[in-house]
Amino acid sequence: MSTSATAIRTAAHRDRLRWWTELPLLAVVYAFYSGIRLLIRGEAGDAVRNGVGILHAEQLAHLDPEHWFNRLFSNHALLGIPADFAYASLHYVITPAVLVWLWRRHAEHYRTARTWLMISTLIGLVGFAVLPTAPPRLLSGGHGFIDTMARYSSYGWWGTDASAPRGLGHLTNEYAAMPSLHVGWSLWCGLILFRLGRHWPVRTLGIAYPVVTTLVVLGTANHYLMDTAAGVMVMGIGFALAEPALRVVGARSVRGHAGRRAVLASTQGMAESAARESRL
Repeated sequence: MSTSATAIRTAAHRDRLRWWTELPLLAVVYAFYSGIRLLIRGEAGDAVRNGVGILHAEQLAHLDPEHWFNRLFSNHALLGIPADFAYASLHYVITPAVLVWLWRRHAEHYRTARTWLMISTLIGLVGFAVLPTAPPRLLSGGHGFIDTMARYSSYGWWGTDASAPRGLGHLTNEYAAMPSLHVGWSLWCGLILFRLGRHWPVRTLGIAYPVVTTLVVLGTANHYLMDTAAGVMVMGIGFALAEPALRVVGARSVRGHAGRRAVLASTQGMAESAARESRL
């Protein structure tokens, strides 16, 4: 398909998607996600036990790279400080940027990708509620993890409460480690960029971003390896459900339009009948 044809098709799809309906929808979903995430903090004791259980399961399987990466990032500020900035910001910057890019350049894929992201995020909320999990950095010192966000907090806007700005730690849920939506959202961004990017820098970014994010969340002791795997699984489930969800919404929309048309036709018929009777 030619570039002009693609541009025409993208513009047509964008015309059917109104920004004044999309922005409120995304805002409501994000507000719901943030509010529920805050409300389902879970008990500290349960969260710590779940975190220790995950760590022990990884150690039994000899799949526990968190300690190695955490030592590397905590011992070398040149790695730890950029990683903390990445953890505290990219999650909230790149995902909206990819959504805007989709809207402007690939509107024909926007609705499916947006639905995929929304469903995956809501599934993540279920995980936070069912399995509140303390991240490695909140385990006792005997487990050997160092909180790099706390160690390098003087370099950034965050305090000792994860990536929350100083004084706003009470507005975050520190026991929402399982699944890792940092990894999940970065994977969504990466797949979108790799699949739809037309230039090699964009496609390279699509590969690098989820890989770097995974290393960052492990090295800063904010997630376990199993959290990252769960984040990938959540995005896979969301992808599988996106198209069926759109079909259900589309079918209901068609039925709604058909019902409104039937009511309108009935009303018009009654009006015409009454007009004929009045003439008689």
